[in-house]
Amino acid sequence: MFVYTVKSGDSLYGISQKFRIPVDTLRLVNGLAATNVVAGQSLLITSDTYTVQPGDSFWAISRMAYVPVNALQRANPGIKPENLRPGMRLSLPDIEKRVTTSLTYTQLRTPAQDQALITNHAPYLSYIGLFETHFNWNGDLSPLNDNAAVLAAWRGRVTPILTVTNLTAAGFNAALVTRVLYAPTVQARLIDNMINHATSHGYGGINIDFEGVRASDRSAFVSFLQTLKRRTQPAGLSLSIAVPAKMDDTVPWVRGYDYAAIAAVVDFVFIMAYDWHHAGSEPGPTAPIGNVRATVNYALSLMDRSKIIMGTPFYGYDWVIPYTGATPGVAITNQAAINLAMSEEVPIQFSEATQSAYFYYTDDSGQNHVVWFEDTRSLLAKSQIVYNNRLNGIGTWQLNFAMPQYPWVFTHFFQIRKV
Repeated sequence: MFVYTVKSGDSLYGISQKFRIPVDTLRLVNGLAATNVVAGQSLLITSDTYTVQPGDSFWAISRMAYVPVNALQRANPGIKPENLRPGMRLSLPDIEKRVTTSLTYTQLRTPAQDQALITNHAPYLSYIGLFETHFNWNGDLSPLNDNAAVLAAWRGRVTPILTVTNLTAAGFNAALVTRVLYAPTVQARLIDNMINHATSHGYGGINIDFEGVRASDRSAFVSFLQTLKRRTQPAGLSLSIAVPAKMDDTVPWVRGYDYAAIAAVVDFVFIMAYDWHHAGSEPGPTAPIGNVRATVNYALSLMDRSKIIMGTPFYGYDWVIPYTGATPGVAITNQAAINLAMSEEVPIQFSEATQSAYFYYTDDSGQNHVVWFEDTRSLLAKSQIVYNNRLNGIGTWQLNFAMPQYPWVFTHFFQIRKV
C-alpha cells in the first residue's frame, strides 16, 4: 500500500499503467465516480509492490508507503539504495500491527440503512456509538429506532453503545447539563432511564456526549460520572465519554472537562481531536496535526494510554472567501470535497505543516470559496500518532461520512479488537 499524489498531466489510466493496477481498483479504493483526477489529489494504491519512478529514493518511497526505510531495505535485499533505477519493482513490507480499539459514531437513519451500513463496516469496528439519544429537563430520553442497528452490530462482533447527548434543536445546551448535575431527582431519573434503555435494548455500553460543560460544573460533572459508573458496572455495561480536545487546561470553554478525574472513572475516553476550525470560525484545517499531537501529549500526562481513543474527522468545511464572519462555513465530507475539486477541475493543495488538504474554487454565482478537508495522507498521519503512542484506539465522526480509503489505512497499522 502506498499513496500517490497526482501530478499535472496525469490521468487515472496513466497512473494505473504506471503502477500496474486496474483502473477499476483505483476507483473503488478511492471512491471515485469520475476519472478526471486533479493535480495534488492523493490516491491510495493498494498494491504490495511499487514501481520506481524518476527521482525516487528509498526514503521517499518509505514515506509514501508509511513503512520504516530500514524495513523497506530489508524487504528488497538485492537492491542497493545507490542502484535504484526507474522501472525497478520493490516489495512493500507489512509493519507489525497493533491490537487497537476502533470506535466510530453513526447517526441512525432507517433500520434498513443502519443495518446495511453497520454490516458493511463491522470488520473495522470494535464499538459503534449509536447517535443520538437526548434527554429533557425531567431526565426523560428521546425515542430511538435502534433495534436493527443493535442487532447488526452484535452480528458483526461490534459492541453497540448508547450515545446520550445534550444536543437540542438549538444546539448543545449547557444549562441542560447543569440541571442534571444539581437536581438529584432529575439526575436519578436520567440514570435510571439510561440503564433501563441500554439493558432492555441489548447495548454493551453507554457513551456520554455532554458538550459545552461549564467550567463551574467541572467537579459536579465528575461526581455524576462516578454515580453513573456505580450503575453501569453491575449492569455489565461499559462507560465511555466524548470530550473536547485541549492542549492544556487554560481555555475557559473546555475547563469543564477534568481529563484526569474523568479518566479515573470511565472505561475509555473518546477525544474529539477536531474542529479547531469549524463552521463559525475563519477558514483553516479541521484537525491540524500539531494540535492533535499536543492534545494527545496533554492527555497522556493525565491518563493512562489504555484509556485514550483518539477521534478523527471524516469531514471538513467549505467557506466563502474573503471571510467576514457573516457567512458560516458549510460542513462537507472528505469524499464530497474530493469530488467537488474534481468536478470544478481545480488542483488540491496539501499543507505539510498541518497535514491537511485544501483547494479554492469559484461557484456558479461567481463567489470564491476555500475548502479544507482531511485526505488519505491526513488519516495516515493521525493513525501514526495512535500507533506510535500505543493508544487504546482510534475513532471517527462519523460512519455515514466514511472515507472509502479508511479500511486500508486502519488495517495497515492495526489489528482491530473484536468482542
